[in-house]
Amino acid sequence: MPQEIKDIDLYRKVVDDQDSTALRQLYRKYEKLIYSFTYKMAGDQEIAEEVIQEVFMKLWKTHAPYDSSKGKFSSWLLTMTRNTCLDALRKRKKHESVEYIEKDSLQVSYETPADIVEWKEKGKAIQDCIRTLKEDQQRIVHLFYFKGLTQQSISKNTDTPLGTVKGRIRLALKHLHSCLKGKGGKME
Repeated sequence: MPQEIKDIDLYRKVVDDQDSTALRQLYRKYEKLIYSFTYKMAGDQEIAEEVIQEVFMKLWKTHAPYDSSKGKFSSWLLTMTRNTCLDALRKRKKHESVEYIEKDSLQVSYETPADIVEWKEKGKAIQDCIRTLKEDQQRIVHLFYFKGLTQQSISKNTDTPLGTVKGRIRLALKHLHSCLKGKGGKME
């Protein structure tokens, strides 16, 4: 019990007197516990280090008032650590980019070997027809359909007027449609 009183006394010095020495003593005492607890939760060294910093910043700025009637200081500190870690994980997950994978779409499709062969044939026909386009049309079709650039960004990147970009796309699509029709392919 004397150890618990010491923690409370250190906490009060930090909160009431902005005593950095008391904060440093609490840090030395609990940093390994907080680190290992967070590392087990997150499985990430960087997050564990961020959480330690955040927890002790909350103590320093008194964003986390401790009430001794509700439990032990160490339990309260671990609860605060847990919540801070969960916040850090949510924040990191929110900022992670997620690659779209076709199988994750809501539309379920069951491809047969015949479907796969048909798609390969259509893909080859499209590639063959794209090769028949003028070089400037090929470039714009590639940027627009395969790289996903907007017409405005193609205009800026290629230093081509926007109207010209739109016209080339329109002409390229018209040519591709005729080419594919000539190959007997009906593209859906």
